[in-house]
Amino acid sequence: MNRKITRRSLFAVGGILASGIVGGSLAKQQSVANQTVQPAESSSGVPAPMPERVLGKTGIPLPILGLGGAGQTPLSWEGQEAQARAIIEAALNLGIRYFDTAASYGPSEDYLGRALPTNRKNLFIASKTSARDRDGAWRDLERSLKRLKADYLDSWQLHHVSFASELDEIFGKNGAIRAVEEAKQQKLIRFSGITGHHDPAVIAEGLRRYPFDTTLVSLNAADPHHPNPFAPTVLPVAQEKKVGVIAMKIPAYGRILKPNALNMQQAMGYVLSLAGVQGCVIAAETVEQLEQNVQVARGYQPLNSTEMNAIAQLTAPIWQETTFFRAWH
Repeated sequence: MNRKITRRSLFAVGGILASGIVGGSLAKQQSVANQTVQPAESSSGVPAPMPERVLGKTGIPLPILGLGGAGQTPLSWEGQEAQARAIIEAALNLGIRYFDTAASYGPSEDYLGRALPTNRKNLFIASKTSARDRDGAWRDLERSLKRLKADYLDSWQLHHVSFASELDEIFGKNGAIRAVEEAKQQKLIRFSGITGHHDPAVIAEGLRRYPFDTTLVSLNAADPHHPNPFAPTVLPVAQEKKVGVIAMKIPAYGRILKPNALNMQQAMGYVLSLAGVQGCVIAAETVEQLEQNVQVARGYQPLNSTEMNAIAQLTAPIWQETTFFRAWH
């Protein structure tokens, strides 16, 4: 797992090298917007740490890869605590500091609460509520704090907001935004956020209507082929508002990682090279898979537009199956 990833060209006669790490130089404005801090090469043989970026107006620098707490991972499966703990402990040892979970992710919060160290000042724990009303959101927050064995959350997010009517409910007289503001005043949460994978216009409107600190949205190399893509709708608004952007669904539950499509270097490299994205969360089924993902993140180099377009073109034949989550709401 400590094998050094070298920077190679993506392009070769007949197509993209399946084994090559994505590389190249990014346009100046993208490099500045993403605020990537590349780690120095280690001279001791110890792998270099992951690059870090400042998560928008939170001002918090974090590694570009965080651990997802749902999907194809023992973190959200009942009866898999030993496997989940092994992944969480490996994540800590590998330098991951951003942990993503939610009130609705099965035992995920419980597993994290029992596996993460009690001293969490260097960690960034984000959870979510699916409630749209104040009282329901408060119940979720109280339960999340108890499960996570935490005095506060670094980020508390409104989960999978999909329709304009939900925004009206959230921002209504007894909407969930009241719980967000009250929790922030009581220092039970540091930052607030909104997440979604259904309609980018709804997330963009949410960012316009309220000064959220972060947003978690679905972004992968197949996004440009969708008739209603997230990147051009959400990212400009997030940049304007200085909202920290975390990407999800990068490998699309593994569906984007297949022969004649993409490898993880390409999938992760594409998303992290989008202007305005500060990081991504990817779940892991095993410790080995997690180690491979961290290795890719450590070797990340920004892509230029030509390289990004070439990667996106490889997903054209499979864009529908790799954006399946867009139907969720």
